[in-house]
Amino acid sequence: MTELSVTQLGQTVAAPASPEEAVLEAVPNPQNDVLYLARFVAPEFTSLCPVTGQPDFAHLVIDYAPGDWLIESKSLKLYLTSFRNHGSFHEDCTVKVARKIVEVAKPRWLRIGGYWYPRGGIPIDVFWQTGPAPEGLWVPDQGVAPYRGRG
Repeated sequence: MTELSVTQLGQTVAAPASPEEAVLEAVPNPQNDVLYLARFVAPEFTSLCPVTGQPDFAHLVIDYAPGDWLIESKSLKLYLTSFRNHGSFHEDCTVKVARKIVEVAKPRWLRIGGYWYPRGGIPIDVFWQTGPAPEGLWVPDQGVAPYRGRG
């Protein structure tokens, strides 16, 4: 294992202004010999519509099978917060988050579900994964019901 080297955990850190400025960090996985699934849920993810500048809201569910590294959760929270003033379409935001996690932590497997609240009356759900789940990995349902409106 590599020595723990994080710059944000235990520190007062201002929210990054953009995803490009945000620092996503990984820490050594002490259980790297075990195939297991870790889940992050961000039920209040926000970004901006790149055309209108209006806020967009999503419920993100990130499932990953760690390898040698774990995503450090405070840095993930700050990374996700960095989208708050970032203009990007739903599909781009969802896949960008997943690809950044893959770049930093190099998991055995990752999938993301971006369950976006309606814009113009149409909810948009975005799903991406790195490939088939590894054999023997328990992958539970993401637990997000389809959008049913107010009725």
